[in-house]
Amino acid sequence: MTLPTLFIPHGGGPCFFMDPAGGPPDPMWRGMQAYLAGLIPSLPERPRAILLVSGHWETRDVAVYVGNGQPLLYDYHGFPPHTYHLQWPAPGAPDVARRAAGLLEAAGFATSEEGTRGWDHGVFIPMMVAVPNADIPLAQMALRHDLDPRAHIAIGRALAPLRDEGVLIVGSGMSFHNLGARGPQVTPIADQWDAALTAAVTDPDPAKRADRVARWGELPYAKFAHPREEHLLPLMVALGAGGDDAAVCDYRDHVLGWAVSGYRFG
Repeated sequence: MTLPTLFIPHGGGPCFFMDPAGGPPDPMWRGMQAYLAGLIPSLPERPRAILLVSGHWETRDVAVYVGNGQPLLYDYHGFPPHTYHLQWPAPGAPDVARRAAGLLEAAGFATSEEGTRGWDHGVFIPMMVAVPNADIPLAQMALRHDLDPRAHIAIGRALAPLRDEGVLIVGSGMSFHNLGARGPQVTPIADQWDAALTAAVTDPDPAKRADRVARWGELPYAKFAHPREEHLLPLMVALGAGGDDAAVCDYRDHVLGWAVSGYRFG
């Protein structure tokens, strides 16, 4: 069974867990929370492991994390004290990390191993929703610091064999990520960007799709949506790993005045 690949929004900080009593979060985030909660049940089979690329980790070359993710990195600021004690004690997947590194090296990409970093909130916040029992092993992979879109699409292509090995490849970021622009006045601009991005991502011709997404900076309001593109680059990896499979936008909502989308390949 070939698993799909995903590009998911990971929200803002610990947005799904702001209530210390464990009650429902701010209504604004409930649609995204429901989408993330439905990801694993929506798959054709339960993955044996997850390989996740987060917008919160960059290295010079491609790095894979071979540790167990602990302690977590609470790399957000100004949130309630209890959000710095959240836990997601899933096992690491060093075998998957090293298999990914081998595929990348065979494709000509320099790789390295990291064993002590821990998982950032681009990993554990969405995974606490998607895999609440923390019972699927996870390996994290870094973005390459140059943020070259074509290189990251090629990285994804190199990782594609993992899909036939029970590994779910996930890009975790945000389709819109301008922290300085919030509120209803942003929505018309964000909607235009989101429509253009979705049209590129879902182009039925895989070669045209890859080219259009690689040229994301030419889309309307691209640099407004992403003053720096680290939260968009995980999409490139998911798209590359998706190969020639059909692409769909399987989530769209508005948060903070932003249009935010998620995508599935295969």
